[in-house]
Amino acid sequence: MCRLFIGADPALWQGVTRSVRIHGVATSIRLESFFWSVLEDIADRDHMSVGRLIGKLYGESVEEGHALENFTSFLRVCCSRYLALQLDGLVPTDRDTTIASLDAESILIREDLKREKRAQGTFPRIASGH
Repeated sequence: MCRLFIGADPALWQGVTRSVRIHGVATSIRLESFFWSVLEDIADRDHMSVGRLIGKLYGESVEEGHALENFTSFLRVCCSRYLALQLDGLVPTDRDTTIASLDAESILIREDLKREKRAQGTFPRIASGH
């Protein structure tokens, strides 16, 4: 089982520090290169830079009242959620569909329903190919 993960390119977990501006304040963020590539994918879908995406994520999180003590963990979770939502079929893999154009409330409701069904054992996690 572990071979699938340990056999991956070690560059994926190499830490990379980038300088970004969040609401006019220069800061640096250190993430693994894997997460930077996911952020690039998300930003590219909505025709913006990674820096702008990070600024939007930060600003909208603060507006929602979230305390972001560990912003890099928040970014990792954002990346993981993006990939998981695609896997669950809740976010299209079609890169021509912008994230901003999606009905977030509807997706969150469907995600909650799937989570409830999984907890009850009535919804399969992932279809097995074997």
